[in-house]
Amino acid sequence: MAGHSKWKNIRNAKAATDKKRGVLFTRLIREVTMAAKLGGGDPGGNPRLRTAIDNAKAVSMPKENIDRAVKKGTGELEGVDYVDALYEAYGPGGIALMIQTVSDNPTRTVADVRLKLSRNGGNMGSTNSVAYLFDRKGQMSVDGARVVEDVLIEVALEAGAEDVVREDKLFVITTDPGSLHAVKESLEAKKYKVSDAELAWVPKSSVHVEGVAASQLIKLLDALEELDDVQKVDANFEMDADAMDEA
Repeated sequence: MAGHSKWKNIRNAKAATDKKRGVLFTRLIREVTMAAKLGGGDPGGNPRLRTAIDNAKAVSMPKENIDRAVKKGTGELEGVDYVDALYEAYGPGGIALMIQTVSDNPTRTVADVRLKLSRNGGNMGSTNSVAYLFDRKGQMSVDGARVVEDVLIEVALEAGAEDVVREDKLFVITTDPGSLHAVKESLEAKKYKVSDAELAWVPKSSVHVEGVAASQLIKLLDALEELDDVQKVDANFEMDADAMDEA
């Protein structure tokens, strides 16, 4: 599934551009605020908040920005009232999409998502129309350079990981949601470089796309992730690296 890793690389490159525009910081601040609102301001007892803070620190967000976002979420400071929403949809080639959003105006957000879908070969699904095709999991990546695969697998599984898969130049490690941070910390203690640690909707199986459908799908994913309210899009596609390059 080389396409998955290549798409992750594209997203990471886009994130670097987003950071310069301030878009990435805005999304991360919203997620910190939303996580604190739903689960409290203690990252030790709130895995979602801990993940959000780790991701914010990973892009060098100032500590005062993070602290302020947490306090807005818990109500200690006045702030925007954000709403968490998950939309299920279909994309080109019959691909299933899980679109995670955080917004201060859900009516605007759902209209924007519908518009991006309709203009790029997709359509909105009803609740639970595609969710059964995914599992909620923790995921992280380890750079494959100078990594002995068998050793990494042993370390990850002993730490509580469920699976380790090589995708192009990365090892993708999957955990149950509650073990995400424990596995990450165990790997880092062994000097592995861990990135992209997050909770994700992981597809139970993948649909192969190519040709026109592949090109349309990449355009749709890019269009959705350009929306400020969209935090993340997970999809159940498989695409060859060559098709990804062409798309």
